[in-house]
Amino acid sequence: MKRIGILTGGGDVPGLNSVIKSVVYRSSEVGWETIGIRRGWQGLTHVDPGSEDGGGYLRRLDRVSTRAIDRTGGTVLHTSRTSPSSMGKDALPLTIMKSRLAELETEDGRYDLTPHVLENLGRLGVDALVAIGGDDTLSYAARLGREGFPVIAIPKTMDNDVHGTEYCIGFSTAVTRAKELINRQRTTLGSHERIGVFRIFGRNAGYTAWYAAYVTSARCVIPEAPFDLEALAEILADDRSRNPSKYAFVIASEGAIWKGGELREVGEADAFGHRHKADVGETLAYELKSRTGVETVHSDLTYDLRSGDPDALDQMVAITFANVAVDLLANGQFGRMVAIRDGKYSHAPLPERSLGARTIDVEAMYNTARFRPRYEAKLGSPLLLGTAVAE
Repeated sequence: MKRIGILTGGGDVPGLNSVIKSVVYRSSEVGWETIGIRRGWQGLTHVDPGSEDGGGYLRRLDRVSTRAIDRTGGTVLHTSRTSPSSMGKDALPLTIMKSRLAELETEDGRYDLTPHVLENLGRLGVDALVAIGGDDTLSYAARLGREGFPVIAIPKTMDNDVHGTEYCIGFSTAVTRAKELINRQRTTLGSHERIGVFRIFGRNAGYTAWYAAYVTSARCVIPEAPFDLEALAEILADDRSRNPSKYAFVIASEGAIWKGGELREVGEADAFGHRHKADVGETLAYELKSRTGVETVHSDLTYDLRSGDPDALDQMVAITFANVAVDLLANGQFGRMVAIRDGKYSHAPLPERSLGARTIDVEAMYNTARFRPRYEAKLGSPLLLGTAVAE
């Protein structure tokens, strides 16, 4: 092995640059060159292998160019939501000849560019690929693995919902930042004696809301447990009346919904078929006001949580995941995802998209009647409290 590629796909989270730097540094120690693929999987569908910078899709990575990137958030390789196995006509690269596109068209009128991606990897001289992303990004990494290309995946998402691992890069920073923002807004809620609704990321899994509630002693509603709206309103009104500062609040995952309720999806679908859900925080704040008669305020914490520098835990996990990834490549173990399993650094099969999101064990972790995390019976639990992923 002489050259490895690295890319970041999907939403950005803190810690990505730490992974990139650590892969570059460790690879240089074993004599490998590292090349950055810009803009996620789009970099491998649209790259021009004949030009020095790949038509804007390649970035040379070495110890000098990556020396300080771990001090900032985001990803220096940039990112996109691109699905090479199901690409619409409007998203196709202009460099592919029409005759070639006809070969790649699928029955549903979309295009599977996987053969083109594999050809580009060959033209670039990439011997193996490190893909950093969430469910969608890693599902295509699994596809390349099935095609026989050497791939190692590193899970990242502030939702912490990738199958096969108990932890994803970006999660700790998101919860830490949520705690800071929620506690800061307590003064405003108290000053106006209001009920607050904090919307937080979590389309299909409630980990970010659950952990934010755990460390702020808050109520939360999560996608895994449709809730009783009347009961929630009654509990929040009671919380407010008992609080000397006369306020209460609830943390809502973006995918949470009350029994009998429905949130429509809005906007255009992304490359993986996902559309944004209407803002549950805004709608829930309205419903709570109509039931309690108390002024409510809605605060959207989503993008604040994924921006900026990583916290110490995320940086430590990012550095370690990167080094484990290079270890796996050096040992010839391909088609694997670096993971935390049973609280330890490990690796797992690449997650298939058909698995969907890893979700909270409601019975073990969540009190549905009180809209709270369960705090009891934690002796013997993993450090981060979630249900362990067995070997």
